[in-house]
Amino acid sequence: MIYQAKSYLFFLGRSTNAHDIHSPFVFDLVTTCFNDKSPKDWYKTLESYRNSLLINKTQIEIEDLGAGSKKLQQNKRQISQIAKNAGITKKRALLLGRLAVYFNCSNMLEIGTSLGIATASLALATPISKITTLEGCRNTAKVAKDSFNRFNFKCIEMVIGNFDETLKRVLKNNTYDLIFFDGNHQKEATLKYFSLCLDHIHNNSVFIFDDIYWSKGMHEAWQIIKSHPKVTISIDTFQWGLVFFRNEQVKQHFTIRV
Repeated sequence: MIYQAKSYLFFLGRSTNAHDIHSPFVFDLVTTCFNDKSPKDWYKTLESYRNSLLINKTQIEIEDLGAGSKKLQQNKRQISQIAKNAGITKKRALLLGRLAVYFNCSNMLEIGTSLGIATASLALATPISKITTLEGCRNTAKVAKDSFNRFNFKCIEMVIGNFDETLKRVLKNNTYDLIFFDGNHQKEATLKYFSLCLDHIHNNSVFIFDDIYWSKGMHEAWQIIKSHPKVTISIDTFQWGLVFFRNEQVKQHFTIRV
């Protein structure tokens, strides 16, 4: 937590807003998508999905194969606590859905389902897309899958197991428009999954990395990722790191307050 607090102060000192962005691609992304305040039809359903988890006091046992939670240390946790402390925030869930729409995504991959709030945002925003989501914990996956069925999501395929095994399997013969990395907040694993996914992109693909300031190691991974030769545009929003592979762009990095 101390590392994150110090990092945030440093982030604020070098971040900009839309007025200081000198890239048409990034400027339009920020003003049209990031800063979009208009209501969407699917927002209310996502809120209902999230609220159904926030009021669920059922305890489940967590099998955590990643870096775990900084706030929840016990293996047995209430679903409501997971939704509140370890799940994606409402603001970021809405932005994730808007990004899928903005980039006209039809085939997406999520590494780390948790309770499925982020997955639900993608499914609601782009109901005719295909979404593959990977989860390592069977009990958490069951909660998410039950919720998907309750809300009648038809476009989601869940794959349960260790990411080291399941990721290679789902990547085979697939090209993704958007990949959301939110399952293992450790440097080595993040870099490994990034490397595996690089062969399954196209010119307009976007990778989104959650919690790039989670730890010193996670931030080191982000520094390596944004410097990769295939990455042309990278955006640091503090909570997320986004990278693009657009060959027509010169290599640029942006630090933006969202």
